[in-house]
Amino acid sequence: MKRGTVRYSARDKIVVAQICWIVTVTRGVVGYGAGDNYASKIPAELESALRLRAAQFIVTQRPWLDLYGVNVRPVAPFGSASSKPVVDSALLHRSLPDELLFEIFARMTPYNMGQAACVCRKWRYTIRNPVFWRNACLKAWQVSGVVENYKILQSKYDGSWRKMWLSRPRIRVDGLYVSRNTYIRAGVAEWKVTNPVHLVCYFRYLRFYPSGRFLYKNSSQKVKDVARYMNFRAPKVDGVYGGHYTLSEDKVEAAVIYPGMRPTVWRIRLRLRSTVAGANNRMDLLSIVTSGVDDSEVSEDILGVVEGWQDDETHNPNVPAITHKRGLTPFVFVPFEEVETSVLNLPIERMDYYVPG
Repeated sequence: MKRGTVRYSARDKIVVAQICWIVTVTRGVVGYGAGDNYASKIPAELESALRLRAAQFIVTQRPWLDLYGVNVRPVAPFGSASSKPVVDSALLHRSLPDELLFEIFARMTPYNMGQAACVCRKWRYTIRNPVFWRNACLKAWQVSGVVENYKILQSKYDGSWRKMWLSRPRIRVDGLYVSRNTYIRAGVAEWKVTNPVHLVCYFRYLRFYPSGRFLYKNSSQKVKDVARYMNFRAPKVDGVYGGHYTLSEDKVEAAVIYPGMRPTVWRIRLRLRSTVAGANNRMDLLSIVTSGVDDSEVSEDILGVVEGWQDDETHNPNVPAITHKRGLTPFVFVPFEEVETSVLNLPIERMDYYVPG
């Protein structure tokens, strides 16, 4: 046998005949005339098809395979001092100057910037600019003061504002902390045969402000209904009470006063934690204490009044101090943009219990 000659088996000849028929029909459909000379192309096509068949490949068009071997040019970080010109092929980056992109990110919340950093590498490098995270940190811990924040930055977080934002416990102010509690209440017995019970569900709501103030509400309403009026402009009929809080490391202490014929102070201690780094989306209830307060001690900053009190201390004999042991379910953070879709809006018959994690 001469070198270069291909020897076909009986099975291969059948395949060749089938391919010849397919090629003939195809050429006729696409408009080849009887006088077109395409017979010289058939051996090359058959040779290629047989080789692909021997390698067990499917002959098909794959446009995306053209992308293999094409190296994507890296994008230089924002403010890079590199002398090499970088031309970004993306239309968005060519149309949007870096200065305008910087201004857009400067007006975004830190959590939205974290989502934007997942879009592309250029946005990721731009968002890593420490200016964004410095402003976010100084706003989140504005009560501590600028000087104290700079000291904590250098002593604990190696001068990285982003590391400080992700590692230092902070109270989120862009939503509500919600604690869902349930208990069983006995119903009225019917004919002394059945003893019905009712599963009661109620919520504790907390909204914090960077200034050190917070709002509290105890209600059976869903979070999507409460979020509408959870602000300082809410009327008294909505049952929203304001108070003050302090944050020390991951411990939160807050107090609010219930006005009325017998003023009652409500004190709460919580521990802040995160399910993922930087989330700060959980608050564990350590204690809830209610006690009486004298009329002369009622002031706007009730936390400063009761800061040195003992848990069993009361200043009104008609209102004894009570340490509550029930309703201590952890608080779950719900951002304002998720109050309508939160699972906490489900009725009690569809979610008879909830594990916050």
